[in-house]
Amino acid sequence: MGMEKTSQFKALDERYYMPAFSRDIAIVKGEGSKVWDADGREYIDCVAGIAVCSTGHCHPAVVKAICDQAHQLIHCSNLYYVPHQGEMAQKIVEITGMHKTFFSNSGAEATDAALKLARVRTGRKKFVAFTHGFHGRTVGSLAVTHKPSIREPFEPLGIIKTFVEYGDVDALRKVVDKETAGVFVEPIQGEAGVIIPPDSFIEGIREICDETGALMIVDEVQTGMGRTGKWLAMQHTGVTPDVVTLAKGIASGFPMGAIAAREGLEFKKGEHGSTFAGGPLACAAALATIGVIEKILPDVSRKGARFADGLKKYNPRVRGLMIGITIGDKCPEIQKKCAEQGVLINCAADGNLRLVPPLTITDAEIDQVVRVIDGAIGQVML
Repeated sequence: MGMEKTSQFKALDERYYMPAFSRDIAIVKGEGSKVWDADGREYIDCVAGIAVCSTGHCHPAVVKAICDQAHQLIHCSNLYYVPHQGEMAQKIVEITGMHKTFFSNSGAEATDAALKLARVRTGRKKFVAFTHGFHGRTVGSLAVTHKPSIREPFEPLGIIKTFVEYGDVDALRKVVDKETAGVFVEPIQGEAGVIIPPDSFIEGIREICDETGALMIVDEVQTGMGRTGKWLAMQHTGVTPDVVTLAKGIASGFPMGAIAAREGLEFKKGEHGSTFAGGPLACAAALATIGVIEKILPDVSRKGARFADGLKKYNPRVRGLMIGITIGDKCPEIQKKCAEQGVLINCAADGNLRLVPPLTITDAEIDQVVRVIDGAIGQVML
């Protein structure tokens, strides 16, 4: 356990750190699906770093891979061939069905790379994205992120974009044209509260992009890397995109992202770059992460079904281990009540509880989480 107490974390934070976040728990240790705070309280973590800790906290295989690589080489830059980078690129190509990949340090950077790639390869400048969609907070990625409260204070953002209602194929058809470089879409909207569209919506986007020459750019930052029971959420639909963005669960918490694209879509020399992206430590962590997920992926859908059955009276939206429950204004109270009883969940947009636990969560832990959520909802909603 850490030596500092939560009050000490809070004091330093308030004095020296820009107040961009609202928080009241200091997590200092994690193992599997459990974490401990600075005051020694134990929690089952169904936030998992916001769908990041896919293999659980401090999985031994991931820890070993990072430590072994750190003893050999921590950084060398992309001026040289990087240990594990080629193998990791091969893995991403294999699991996405794309042709080539390029690494980044985050999902937002992956979105920026997709914007650049779409513009440079199509020669077009316009983009279309969807209401309630979230693609990041850099200047580029924020431009195609819908939520007005986080986007509008920073306008103009230099990207020509149009927002269309998520799920509305007819509205999309009216705005995508021969000047549209790409359509950004989440196959399941995570920050919006786990909103799962019908397959016909995804199929419609593909059809419209084929008709106009716009690129179908699928944001799998939250839904990818096994989160939904398949490597990509798109693989539930049978639709193949032109570009895929990844991050979050790709390296079990080590900062990493990726863009993968079909044949004919790649950066040429000098068109893109990054000092840190795809470094030795990140790629070692990611390869170990994929090795763990390969073994547990077949069980993810069953675990999701266990959550769905336990929470069925609340009409949960479930795809693998991505779970959303519409609660309304009482959502923050329920989140707090659950934390008090040893379960971490979070409130996404529009009063939706979101659960994105480690893919390694056990049946016993699932049952405990269900009991705590059921009890908290019962207490708060009375």
